[in-house]
Amino acid sequence: MRAMSGLLIVLFVAMISTTVVSVALPQIIGSLNGTQSQYTWVVTAMLLASTASTPIWGKLADLFSKKLLLQTAVALFTVSSLACGLAQNTGQLIGFRVIQGLGMGAVQVLVQVVIAAMVSPKERGRYNGYLGGVMAVATVGGPLLGGALTDISWLGWRWCFFIGVPFALVALVILSRTLHLAETRRPDTKVDYAGASLIAAGVSLLLLWVTFVDTEFAWLSWQTAAMTSGSVVLLGLAVWVETRVPEPVVPLHVVRRRDPALAITASLAVGMAMFGGAVFLGQYFQIGRGYSPTEAGLLTIPMMGGVLLSAAVSGRLVSRSGKVKPYIVTGVLVLTGGFLALSQIDHATPLPAVAAGMFAVGTGVGMSMQNLVLVVQNTVPLAEVGAASGAITFFRSLGGTVGVSVLGAVLANQVATKIAGGLRELGIDPAASDGGGSTLNIAAMPAPVQEVVRAAYGDATGNIFLISAGIAVLGVIAVLFLTPATLRDSLDLSPRAASGPDLSKEAQAAPPDPAARA
Repeated sequence: MRAMSGLLIVLFVAMISTTVVSVALPQIIGSLNGTQSQYTWVVTAMLLASTASTPIWGKLADLFSKKLLLQTAVALFTVSSLACGLAQNTGQLIGFRVIQGLGMGAVQVLVQVVIAAMVSPKERGRYNGYLGGVMAVATVGGPLLGGALTDISWLGWRWCFFIGVPFALVALVILSRTLHLAETRRPDTKVDYAGASLIAAGVSLLLLWVTFVDTEFAWLSWQTAAMTSGSVVLLGLAVWVETRVPEPVVPLHVVRRRDPALAITASLAVGMAMFGGAVFLGQYFQIGRGYSPTEAGLLTIPMMGGVLLSAAVSGRLVSRSGKVKPYIVTGVLVLTGGFLALSQIDHATPLPAVAAGMFAVGTGVGMSMQNLVLVVQNTVPLAEVGAASGAITFFRSLGGTVGVSVLGAVLANQVATKIAGGLRELGIDPAASDGGGSTLNIAAMPAPVQEVVRAAYGDATGNIFLISAGIAVLGVIAVLFLTPATLRDSLDLSPRAASGPDLSKEAQAAPPDPAARA
């Protein structure tokens, strides 16, 4: 538990860095004289770097010292956080956020890999409950902390980056003294640099397209054709390389198996909930309902509470029973129901109704997120846990990043349409009004225009959660087909299960040994 405390601290600091700046961004960009495009990239740059690098770190954990890699990641994250807080212009800030994203992606997957090397899958459910709770507090509590820091005059927005540094240093000391892992040297292994580079380039190009489509250029345009076809070619080449190298970054023989493939599909929906829920609910409360950043953070507590409660309870129940599928299925169903409830909200919905939907979404995330990682880890030997954990974390982060970008684009289009219609009803030409263009500085608008803008954001938010509910349904379908296996109570697969064609071919008949089947 001493080592676990260090792991939880560093995971919390890394996760909160994605959300703590969300409510402070207007002040950050204004202070650095940035543009609206740079506003978006302060967030997107970090998510791009984190998502693209996650499977690389996971694979490196199978090749090198897990403890040394984790220490390197914490140091990288700490130095880049200090640099972000000292940035003098938006170009510097975006560059430092890329480095911060590399550290965050490393910490996210390496913490799970280290725990997998310490605890058997059956007992891991209890510890994954702690992980889920920490990730929930960081995801939902980040905007609250960022708003409070920004509102305190003698601190300011730079402390959104400085606040995690002392905690990261404490975690580094704890891990150096208490984390002791039996490392297996594999001098004959090679790092798949070609595959890693192709995956990073292909994913980055795809996310760049998602970020700019329908704003900088049209859906049907040469830019769309070039970026989407380029991404397909790069990822296709990555798959080709991964099938031909001895140590692939993403183990395709694991991803092709039935249960890991289904768990990855469901993780895309959970990732969208984890990132999109916090981002757009915070915006809904601030712009659509007129609450301050601190008040908006407080109003998201029901979702945080749902994740904390369900992650802790389901983790202990999984460890006690060894059964994981019932909790995942229940979690994704509750998640879908929560999104459906939130799809009905508008700018006048009673707060208890919004809180109920948020609590359901949080409960669904807490019951499914870490348990989906368990499904994948339970099917691979200890030597492949790093790559397998990196793969599912990568796809979950990819779902969250793409989800935020796509839902943000849908929200922007619907808001623009609703604002234009509302202004016409007031007898105002949208093309000649600031309210029809920039909606960031609502306080400076006339009262009638403020009402139009707030109603537009409040009413449009429900529509994006309806899209989230539709995607969550795909997650429900995926988890229904998971194999109802019992989690193994050993750190590694049995020798029979960990070798031979049974490890790489899903179509082979299951071994008669019940322990091997588990």
